[in-house]
Amino acid sequence: MTNYQHVIDRFILITGEKGAFEVKVNDDVIFSKKTLGRHAEPGEVLRLFKEYIGPDVEPYPRSK
Repeated sequence: MTNYQHVIDRFILITGEKGAFEVKVNDDVIFSKKTLGRHAEPGEVLRLFKEYIGPDVEPYPRSK
């Protein structure tokens, strides 16, 4: 997610009962372990985030 630090105002992880958690962007749920009944696959939350923000948002430029 550090590649998108320029478009993220805050990032908070709040866990629920029995390890359940949700990932929200602007109050929209993009991933819910409770709903799906499983953990996210590697890279899944980042992929969902990229889909949410759209293709016009470029990753944060890295210094060389």
